[in-house]
Amino acid sequence: MMNLPGGVPGMLLLAVVVGAGSEADAGPIVIAHRGASGHRPEHTLEAYRLAIEQGADCIEPDVVATGDGVLVARHENEISDTTDVADHPEFADRRSTKTIEGREVTGWFTEDFTLEELKTLRARERLADLRSTAYDGRFEVPTLQEIIDLLKDVNGAAARKGRAVGICPETKHPSYFAQIGLPLEEPLVEALHRAGWRTPEDPVLIQSFEVANLKKLSGMTRLPLGQLVAAGGRPPDLARAG
Repeated sequence: MMNLPGGVPGMLLLAVVVGAGSEADAGPIVIAHRGASGHRPEHTLEAYRLAIEQGADCIEPDVVATGDGVLVARHENEISDTTDVADHPEFADRRSTKTIEGREVTGWFTEDFTLEELKTLRARERLADLRSTAYDGRFEVPTLQEIIDLLKDVNGAAARKGRAVGICPETKHPSYFAQIGLPLEEPLVEALHRAGWRTPEDPVLIQSFEVANLKKLSGMTRLPLGQLVAAGGRPPDLARAG
């Protein structure tokens, strides 16, 4: 078990949100899913920073890999909906069709870019019909390390006020990334441990919809793990295995 800010223990994301056991009366935990979604383009440092200013107890970055093995925050590894990549003619030939978790997806993918190339893109609102696009084109795609650095800065100041903010990274399509030689687990654990987060008491929850990578992670770290579940179906890696 772990104690996220607020003192509510939890092994699963659901337990973190609603409380668990006799500790439920300690109150809810506010998790900023992808940052201050709706106010800033999701998965940007500015979205996370605003979410923290608004009172979030934890921020939740979705983690994918670049072609040179750097972990970055994007809703998916396909980035045509979340960046201005389609407006960059120098990357037109990177557009391709891939099979991700049994589904054909066409677009541009983080694993086909180096971090340096990805940093030339700018984030845009994924749900433009529902949310403001006023901040499109202003912000970079952040690395996991940049998010950790932001959190460390925030927590350094917040500690004096008795408040700390946690992080709930979600590994996106870990089996797919492992198959193409860019496993997410090792660099994720290395970054979290390097930040000083190593124990069940630290304000971290690593999440995944898959089972196999959580089992792998359980042998690599003592940090709490959360099995995410969809409303229907099975974990994607188990479904693919039949």
